[in-house]
Amino acid sequence: MEGNTAWLLTSAALVLLMVPGLAFFYGGMVRSKSVLNMLMMSFGSLGVVGVLWVVFGYSATFGDDVGAGLLGDPFEALGLSGLMGAETLSNTGFAAFQAMFAILTVALISGAVADRVRFGTWLLFAGLWATIVYFPVAHWVFAFDATDDVTGETTKSGGWIANDLGALDFAGGTAVHINAGAAALALVLVIGKRVGWPKEPMKPHNLPFVMLGAGLLWFGWFGFNAGSALAANNIAGVAFINTLTATSAALLGWLLIERIRDGHATSLGAASGVVAGLVAITPACAFVDTWGALAIGAIAGILCALAVSLKYRFGFDDSLDVVGVHLVGGLVGTLLIGFFGTVGVNEGSKDGLFYGGGLELLGTQAIGAFSVLGYSFVVTAIIGLLIKFTLGFRLPKDEEVVGIDEAEHAETAYEFGGGRGGRAATTGSGVSGTAKKLEGSKA
Repeated sequence: MEGNTAWLLTSAALVLLMVPGLAFFYGGMVRSKSVLNMLMMSFGSLGVVGVLWVVFGYSATFGDDVGAGLLGDPFEALGLSGLMGAETLSNTGFAAFQAMFAILTVALISGAVADRVRFGTWLLFAGLWATIVYFPVAHWVFAFDATDDVTGETTKSGGWIANDLGALDFAGGTAVHINAGAAALALVLVIGKRVGWPKEPMKPHNLPFVMLGAGLLWFGWFGFNAGSALAANNIAGVAFINTLTATSAALLGWLLIERIRDGHATSLGAASGVVAGLVAITPACAFVDTWGALAIGAIAGILCALAVSLKYRFGFDDSLDVVGVHLVGGLVGTLLIGFFGTVGVNEGSKDGLFYGGGLELLGTQAIGAFSVLGYSFVVTAIIGLLIKFTLGFRLPKDEEVVGIDEAEHAETAYEFGGGRGGRAATTGSGVSGTAKKLEGSKA
């Protein structure tokens, strides 16, 4: 028990590391005038969702179902009541582990609306979305019925996807990635395009940040996937090696598409391929063998590389490709379980089409995936419209052009020239005109 708890707490810390990893991944992809805001949107999600989770989010997700498998009782463990005793350490560890999932899912959406959303309304959206969308969907997917070991009677009811439908999602392909990707699509349609998009070049300002962020995400993702076994056992090992396998294949798949299409394999493509592979293997990591992991990764890398260009064809400004990577990658991984799932690696899995199971599992996976997609898209659109027409979601146009970092945070990421900590350039005994302008701009 102690070893399992230690692995669970370690995994929770690894998933927390994914949040600053995501912040740097997104931060490097935006223009220099927006990088601080991008970092702040991830850290803001940490603050808002972290508080909501311990107050009522855990209970709404894993409390006893209050009707039709749609929502847990938000008052059952209000403020984590009943979980704080020493004998329930594994329960508090599980609550901490799942808190990181909730935080990360909200932060993922931020990449779609980079450069143009007021920070205060983003925090409001984060809280509303977590409460109305994430907590119910996580209940559908992650809350399993509890039964008495002796009598076999159900002592606690869980969500409909996990128990009634029986769809497979080991670590969050539906609850995290399809959920966030559908929300991202709805939100960009509600908020609209950035000023100047797509005519104005909006290239990443710091590709080393992007690569660093992708590396941190990959590192933390081992806790995300293998930690979902909730024990230090062989299932965790299967999830771990499949996470490595699929992600490596996705990286190569993305770079292959870039090479064929553009003539170059880029660092941005490599980082994006990593994330696409991680997303796709998440629901399947403990349900497929090595060949399934390789196939899922390669297919996800190829399809996501092709999907990110759809925003130009259909005219929606998904700033950092959340739809193309997370929605498409989540769908790929969730649906391909229907082909590559096998009980040969995990008795909790089911056999997919290629392992003699027919099309039944594929149908089950599709119902779960598209139910989450539809709910998240519709409810996110409603939340977005309410905020848009009451408080207002976007920055004024002139502030967006100047830069969201200065407009919202009164800061800039980079100081060039005579900074406060250095000596200003001089001509003789006086301060140069350039230095005076720099100093004046800080006043």
